[in-house]
Amino acid sequence: MNELLSADQPNGKQRRIGVLYSGSSHQHRTFTEPKYAKWITKLYYLPETESGEISTAECDVLIIPSQLHRTQTLRLQPDIRRFVKDGGIVAALGAQPDHLLDDHHWEFRPTNFWWWLEPGADSGLVAVSPDHDFFRFLTLSDATWHYHGVFHPADDAEVLIATKDGGVILYLSRSENGGCRIMTTLDPEFHYGSYFMPATERFLDGFFPWLAAGHF
Repeated sequence: MNELLSADQPNGKQRRIGVLYSGSSHQHRTFTEPKYAKWITKLYYLPETESGEISTAECDVLIIPSQLHRTQTLRLQPDIRRFVKDGGIVAALGAQPDHLLDDHHWEFRPTNFWWWLEPGADSGLVAVSPDHDFFRFLTLSDATWHYHGVFHPADDAEVLIATKDGGVILYLSRSENGGCRIMTTLDPEFHYGSYFMPATERFLDGFFPWLAAGHF
């Protein structure tokens, strides 16, 4: 577990985390790994999840992993948006070309998988809000491997990680009723579940505790 901070809040309360789960090999490895599974209250098996099942009555946070089946996921789009309107927190990982959630303005960019082998290697990522609660659980290094595109969110978004040319890699967008969208183009569950990219394990080690007990 990330040593920066314990996940225990002063009042001992932790958020219940649900995961939209397709059963793919990398997702199975990630979300059944004991050190991550202990944070998860419910796995919503995507092919069998019906409209109305995803609810803030069952979980406070819903993780939407990368590389889900497009048609099956869009089938649940109204439920996912309703979850946020009901005060839930949605954490969406990876590329978001289908606008599953509102207003993130996705921009595809070619992925440089090997930037770290270049002379004077620079990921191009910057911590925009280093004092944010997120960085009590993770460091910028924990969120640095590669990315598949960027967002251009609304001006009132809380941008945590961006590219030096102004693209956004990770941000929060809050609704008036207490709901929150956590959007990142990073795909840690894919790489951890596929047994490569060591930084992704560090990311998940901090990300789950932050979702469960972070002050945001």
